[in-house]
This record gives sequence, C-alpha cells and structure tokens, in this order.
Amino acid sequence: MSTLDIVIYCGIFVFSLTGALNARAHHMDIFGAIVLAFVTSYGGGSIRDIVMDARPINWMNDNLALALVITPVIIISLVKFNFNRLRRLIFFTDAVGLGLFTVAGIDRSAQFGANEPYSLLMGVVTATFGGLIADILCNNVPNLLRRGELYATACAIGGAVYILSKRFVEDSTFSLIICICLIVIIRIISKYKKVMLPEV
Repeated sequence: MSTLDIVIYCGIFVFSLTGALNARAHHMDIFGAIVLAFVTSYGGGSIRDIVMDARPINWMNDNLALALVITPVIIISLVKFNFNRLRRLIFFTDAVGLGLFTVAGIDRSAQFGANEPYSLLMGVVTATFGGLIADILCNNVPNLLRRGELYATACAIGGAVYILSKRFVEDSTFSLIICICLIVIIRIISKYKKVMLPEV
C-alpha cells in the first residue's frame, strides 16, 4: 500500500465521520447517514476523476474504502454526543479531512499528468466538493459558497505550501503534516477571529 493510498483511506474515514456527525445533527436515520458519509468522502474525488478522465474512479471495487465509510456511521449511531461538542467535533474532523484530501487530490492529479496549478485546483475540488454536495443534501447553503470562514481558501493555501515543500523536503510525510496543520490553523483562525474574503 502506497503513502497516497494511506492518505486517501485516512481521508475517507475522517470525511465519513464528518458526514455521519452531520447526519446526527440533522436527525437522519442510518440510511441517510450512510448516504451523507458516502457523498462527503467520495464526492470530491469522484468529480476530480471524472474531470481528469481517470479510470477506474478511485473508490470503484474497493471494499476497504466502503468499510471505512460504513464504520464511522455505526460508531456514531452507537455513541451519543452533546450537541455543542458535536459541532466542535464536526469542525475539527472536517478541517483534518480537508487537509488529507487536498494532498490526495494533488498527488493523484499529478499521477495523471496534471501540472502544479491544476493539481492544486484538483486538490481543492477533491477536498471541498463532497462537503458541498452534502450541504445541499442537508438543505444548507454550502460552506464552500458562503461568505464567512475561509474554506476553499484554506485548502488552496495548504495545498500550495504542500507543493512547494515537496520541492525542498524529501520526506512527503513532513509535507503532509505541514499541509494538514496549516489548513486546520487557518480554519480555526478564520472561525474565531472572523477572517474572511471580501464581498464582490
């Protein structure tokens, strides 16, 4: 199993956990939770692979990936959370998932011949479009499109630093950790210090 595979599987688990937590917050049944976990974890990567004509789509015939979607749903269905803790946990798991999938999107796009700017773009798509679809299914204005906390911008900054750090650091794990930490920090600062992009 390659490092990229490990990153993708970690991202699937974390984003599935985010989807399951969102389903709990919206009082969905277990089927709705599985759908939301599936969309949150697979949506962005599927769009990326379709755009890049990458076949097979990354999750096709992958039983481990499917298990990583269903397992968080089962865990969340068995564990009860205080709602305020639930919101904080959703925020944190989503931020970590953004970092993991930004890196996964960049590296997978590079494998299919995308240059650095387009790899970065596909990294942002991979990280954010699953959440966008999930927000729509929950009848919410997507975080990606809403003025407020930095979302896609955090992915773009973290992804750019990841690409640059790989030029100077041989250890890709170090670059991955830097990317995830940077995205989480930007999300926290944006949330609590009200840092946002200007209106059009």
